Amino acid sequence: MQRQLNFIDHLLASADNALRTVLGSHINHAGRPNPARDLPETVTDERERQHSAGLMRVNHAGEIAAQALYQGQSVFARDATVRESMRQSAEEEVDHLAWCEERLAELGSAPSKLAPFWYAGSFAIGALAGAAGDRWSLGFVAETERQVEAHLDSHLERLPEHDARSRAIVEQMKIDEIHHGEKAMQLGAARLPWPIRRLMRLTSKVMTTTAYRL
Repeated sequence: MQRQLNFIDHLLASADNALRTVLGSHINHAGRPNPARDLPETVTDERERQHSAGLMRVNHAGEIAAQALYQGQSVFARDATVRESMRQSAEEEVDHLAWCEERLAELGSAPSKLAPFWYAGSFAIGALAGAAGDRWSLGFVAETERQVEAHLDSHLERLPEHDARSRAIVEQMKIDEIHHGEKAMQLGAARLPWPIRRLMRLTSKVMTTTAYRL
Protein backbone atom coordinates (compact mmCIF):
# COMPACT_ATOMS: atom_id res chain seq x y z
CA MET A 1 0.00 0.00 0.00
CA GLN A 2 1.41 3.38 -1.04
CA ARG A 3 1.63 6.04 1.69
CA GLN A 4 -0.30 9.25 1.07
CA LEU A 5 2.09 12.20 0.95
CA ASN A 6 1.32 15.07 3.32
CA PHE A 7 2.16 18.78 3.21
CA ILE A 8 5.60 18.28 4.80
CA ASP A 9 6.43 15.53 2.30
CA HIS A 10 5.61 17.85 -0.61
CA LEU A 11 7.62 20.65 0.99
CA LEU A 12 10.68 18.41 1.42
CA ALA A 13 10.34 17.20 -2.16
CA SER A 14 10.27 20.83 -3.28
CA ALA A 15 13.44 21.57 -1.31
CA ASP A 16 15.15 18.61 -2.98
CA ASN A 17 13.98 19.84 -6.38
CA ALA A 18 15.35 23.32 -5.63
CA LEU A 19 18.83 21.98 -4.88
CA ARG A 20 18.88 19.74 -7.95
CA THR A 21 17.50 22.47 -10.22
CA VAL A 22 19.82 25.27 -9.12
CA LEU A 23 23.01 23.34 -8.35
CA GLY A 24 22.84 20.27 -10.56
CA SER A 25 23.54 19.61 -14.22
CA HIS A 26 20.61 18.51 -16.37
CA ILE A 27 22.36 17.69 -19.64
CA ASN A 28 22.15 13.93 -19.08
CA HIS A 29 18.70 13.96 -17.49
CA ALA A 30 16.43 14.81 -20.41
CA GLY A 31 13.66 12.31 -21.03
CA ARG A 32 13.53 13.14 -24.74
CA PRO A 33 16.27 13.55 -27.35
CA ASN A 34 17.58 17.04 -27.95
CA PRO A 35 15.68 18.49 -30.98
CA ALA A 36 19.00 19.85 -32.29
CA ARG A 37 20.87 16.54 -32.07
CA ASP A 38 21.17 16.00 -35.85
CA LEU A 39 21.74 19.61 -36.89
CA PRO A 40 25.17 21.07 -37.70
CA GLU A 41 26.76 23.93 -35.77
CA THR A 42 26.52 27.07 -37.90
CA VAL A 43 27.26 29.91 -35.47
CA THR A 44 30.86 31.01 -35.98
CA ASP A 45 30.70 34.80 -35.67
CA GLU A 46 31.62 35.88 -32.13
CA ARG A 47 28.95 38.55 -31.85
CA GLU A 48 26.25 36.17 -33.04
CA ARG A 49 27.54 33.50 -30.66
CA GLN A 50 27.24 35.86 -27.71
CA HIS A 51 23.76 36.96 -28.80
CA SER A 52 22.50 33.39 -29.18
CA ALA A 53 24.04 32.51 -25.80
CA GLY A 54 22.30 35.47 -24.17
CA LEU A 55 18.91 34.40 -25.52
CA MET A 56 19.42 30.77 -24.54
CA ARG A 57 20.52 31.88 -21.06
CA VAL A 58 17.23 33.76 -20.77
CA ASN A 59 15.38 30.60 -21.80
CA HIS A 60 17.33 28.55 -19.28
CA ALA A 61 16.51 31.06 -16.53
CA GLY A 62 12.87 30.83 -17.54
CA GLU A 63 12.97 27.07 -17.13
CA ILE A 64 14.55 27.45 -13.68
CA ALA A 65 11.63 29.73 -12.81
CA ALA A 66 9.14 27.25 -14.30
CA GLN A 67 10.43 24.45 -12.07
CA ALA A 68 10.04 26.69 -9.04
CA LEU A 69 6.55 27.86 -10.03
CA TYR A 70 5.29 24.30 -10.50
CA GLN A 71 6.84 23.21 -7.20
CA GLY A 72 5.33 26.13 -5.30
CA GLN A 73 1.93 25.54 -6.84
CA SER A 74 1.93 21.78 -6.33
CA VAL A 75 2.67 22.13 -2.60
CA PHE A 76 -0.68 23.89 -2.16
CA ALA A 77 -2.71 22.07 -4.83
CA ARG A 78 -5.97 20.73 -3.41
CA ASP A 79 -6.86 18.29 -6.16
CA ALA A 80 -4.64 15.28 -6.89
CA THR A 81 -5.33 15.56 -10.62
CA VAL A 82 -4.13 19.16 -10.66
CA ARG A 83 -1.01 18.23 -8.71
CA GLU A 84 -0.23 15.34 -11.08
CA SER A 85 -0.72 17.56 -14.13
CA MET A 86 1.76 20.06 -12.73
CA ARG A 87 4.23 17.27 -11.94
CA GLN A 88 4.04 15.99 -15.52
CA SER A 89 4.52 19.48 -16.95
CA ALA A 90 7.48 20.07 -14.65
CA GLU A 91 9.10 16.86 -15.94
CA GLU A 92 8.81 18.11 -19.51
CA GLU A 93 10.35 21.41 -18.40
CA VAL A 94 13.40 19.43 -17.20
CA ASP A 95 13.96 18.51 -20.85
CA HIS A 96 13.98 22.21 -21.67
CA LEU A 97 16.52 22.84 -18.93
CA ALA A 98 18.78 20.12 -20.29
CA TRP A 99 18.53 21.30 -23.90
CA CYS A 100 19.19 24.95 -23.01
CA GLU A 101 22.09 23.99 -20.74
CA GLU A 102 23.62 21.86 -23.49
CA ARG A 103 23.23 24.64 -26.04
CA LEU A 104 24.86 27.16 -23.70
CA ALA A 105 27.85 24.85 -23.32
CA GLU A 106 28.10 24.50 -27.11
CA LEU A 107 28.14 28.28 -27.40
CA GLY A 108 30.90 28.55 -24.79
CA SER A 109 28.63 30.16 -22.21
CA ALA A 110 26.90 29.29 -18.93
CA PRO A 111 23.53 29.63 -17.17
CA SER A 112 22.52 32.78 -15.31
CA LYS A 113 24.51 33.50 -12.16
CA LEU A 114 21.24 34.59 -10.55
CA ALA A 115 19.60 31.16 -10.81
CA PRO A 116 19.06 30.85 -7.00
CA PHE A 117 17.27 34.20 -7.03
CA TRP A 118 15.06 33.22 -9.99
CA TYR A 119 14.14 29.97 -8.23
CA ALA A 120 13.40 31.51 -4.83
CA GLY A 121 11.28 34.33 -6.22
CA SER A 122 9.35 32.05 -8.56
CA PHE A 123 8.70 29.47 -5.83
CA ALA A 124 7.18 32.19 -3.64
CA ILE A 125 4.97 33.36 -6.50
CA GLY A 126 3.92 29.78 -7.26
CA ALA A 127 3.09 29.15 -3.61
CA LEU A 128 0.90 32.27 -3.53
CA ALA A 129 -0.90 31.16 -6.68
CA GLY A 130 -1.40 27.67 -5.27
CA ALA A 131 -2.71 29.00 -1.95
CA ALA A 132 -5.34 31.02 -3.84
CA GLY A 133 -6.98 27.79 -5.01
CA ASP A 134 -6.68 25.36 -7.89
CA ARG A 135 -8.70 27.36 -10.43
CA TRP A 136 -6.57 30.46 -9.86
CA SER A 137 -3.38 28.40 -9.79
CA LEU A 138 -4.30 26.82 -13.12
CA GLY A 139 -5.17 30.27 -14.42
CA PHE A 140 -1.68 31.37 -13.47
CA VAL A 141 -0.23 28.43 -15.44
CA ALA A 142 -2.36 29.25 -18.48
CA GLU A 143 -1.40 32.93 -18.45
CA THR A 144 2.26 32.13 -17.84
CA GLU A 145 2.31 29.81 -20.83
CA ARG A 146 0.61 32.42 -23.04
CA GLN A 147 3.30 34.91 -22.12
CA VAL A 148 6.08 32.34 -22.56
CA GLU A 149 4.75 31.49 -26.03
CA ALA A 150 4.98 35.16 -27.01
CA HIS A 151 8.44 35.36 -25.47
CA LEU A 152 9.65 32.33 -27.48
CA ASP A 153 8.18 33.80 -30.65
CA SER A 154 10.26 36.93 -30.05
CA HIS A 155 13.37 34.79 -29.62
CA LEU A 156 12.73 33.02 -32.91
CA GLU A 157 12.68 36.46 -34.53
CA ARG A 158 15.84 37.61 -32.72
CA LEU A 159 18.03 34.51 -33.05
CA PRO A 160 20.47 34.51 -35.99
CA GLU A 161 18.57 33.09 -38.94
CA HIS A 162 21.14 30.36 -39.54
CA ASP A 163 21.35 29.25 -35.86
CA ALA A 164 19.40 26.07 -36.57
CA ARG A 165 20.39 24.32 -33.33
CA SER A 166 19.04 27.05 -31.05
CA ARG A 167 15.95 27.45 -33.21
CA ALA A 168 15.09 23.75 -33.07
CA ILE A 169 15.20 23.82 -29.26
CA VAL A 170 13.10 26.98 -28.97
CA GLU A 171 10.51 25.66 -31.43
CA GLN A 172 10.03 22.43 -29.43
CA MET A 173 9.85 24.41 -26.19
CA LYS A 174 7.08 26.52 -27.72
CA ILE A 175 5.09 23.40 -28.68
CA ASP A 176 5.39 22.05 -25.14
CA GLU A 177 4.43 25.36 -23.49
CA ILE A 178 1.29 25.63 -25.62
CA HIS A 179 0.35 22.11 -24.55
CA HIS A 180 0.85 22.96 -20.86
CA GLY A 181 -1.38 25.99 -21.19
CA GLU A 182 -4.08 23.96 -22.92
CA LYS A 183 -3.98 21.34 -20.15
CA ALA A 184 -4.48 24.05 -17.53
CA MET A 185 -7.50 25.40 -19.41
CA GLN A 186 -9.01 21.93 -19.71
CA LEU A 187 -8.67 21.44 -15.95
CA GLY A 188 -10.73 24.58 -15.26
CA ALA A 189 -8.30 27.50 -15.20
CA ALA A 190 -9.77 30.87 -14.23
CA ARG A 191 -8.84 33.95 -16.25
CA LEU A 192 -6.61 36.19 -14.16
CA PRO A 193 -7.52 39.86 -13.64
CA TRP A 194 -5.76 42.36 -15.92
CA PRO A 195 -3.55 43.92 -13.17
CA ILE A 196 -2.10 40.51 -12.32
CA ARG A 197 -1.42 39.71 -15.97
CA ARG A 198 0.29 43.08 -16.33
CA LEU A 199 2.41 42.49 -13.22
CA MET A 200 3.45 39.09 -14.57
CA ARG A 201 4.65 40.71 -17.80
CA LEU A 202 6.64 43.33 -15.91
CA THR A 203 8.24 40.69 -13.67
CA SER A 204 9.13 38.61 -16.71
CA LYS A 205 10.69 41.65 -18.37
CA VAL A 206 13.00 42.21 -15.40
CA MET A 207 14.14 38.59 -15.47
CA THR A 208 14.70 38.38 -19.23
CA THR A 209 16.61 41.67 -19.38
CA THR A 210 18.86 40.69 -16.49
CA ALA A 211 19.44 37.05 -17.43
CA TYR A 212 20.55 37.99 -20.96
CA ARG A 213 23.75 39.43 -19.43
CA LEU A 214 23.98 37.69 -16.06
